[in-house]
Amino acid sequence: MLSVIPNPPRITLPIHGSDDLFPVRRVYCVGRNYRAHAREMGADERDPPFFFLKPADTLQVVPEGGTADHPYPPRTENYHFEVELVAALGQGGRDIPVATAAAHVYGYAVGLDMTRRDLQDEAKRQARPWDMGKAADLSAPIGPLRPAGTIGHPRTGAITLAVDGEERQRGDLSEMIWSVPEQVALLSTYFELHPGDLIFTGTPSGVGPVRRGQTMTARIEGVGAIGLRVV
Repeated sequence: MLSVIPNPPRITLPIHGSDDLFPVRRVYCVGRNYRAHAREMGADERDPPFFFLKPADTLQVVPEGGTADHPYPPRTENYHFEVELVAALGQGGRDIPVATAAAHVYGYAVGLDMTRRDLQDEAKRQARPWDMGKAADLSAPIGPLRPAGTIGHPRTGAITLAVDGEERQRGDLSEMIWSVPEQVALLSTYFELHPGDLIFTGTPSGVGPVRRGQTMTARIEGVGAIGLRVV
């Protein structure tokens, strides 16, 4: 039996130091998971975490240490950067205990949750879904995965983003309100998680707009760095 249209390509991520690939299933994102960012967005930092999804084909794979062209999306005049640690699951399950959740993570990467903020803000005002603000084409740039077996499970370390060499975001992974194991455990109470799922784990304060012609550099200590030229 043949497909009636060409089969869409399977989304995969490169693995640092290997020719192997990591196939992606779903992309989950956690909102307002750093205290300072929660405050700058007008939220109570004590609120429980919430999740939203991006389609897997919003991922834009960026070479380690390289700079890739990143298209400015249509229908926005306020396109924001949000640098994030991404956790990639190698094991799935339901109702995963926090104590064992880290063992479900295969590795980590540097990612950005790019956001059409004007569309997101309008959706908030009208109590509508965030999809148009959060799910633009290629709005989830990501670097190669580094296996946890190599780098461990980073709980501390600087997470930064610069625009044209000027630092705009700086935080530390230790400032997460909800740790990666806690995010995995909570998410598994809503969905059955599977190998290949990604979790964008939240961003520190300092999010802001980027314009065509500018270059973003995102870094996470011990995980890597990626560059994006907005075109």
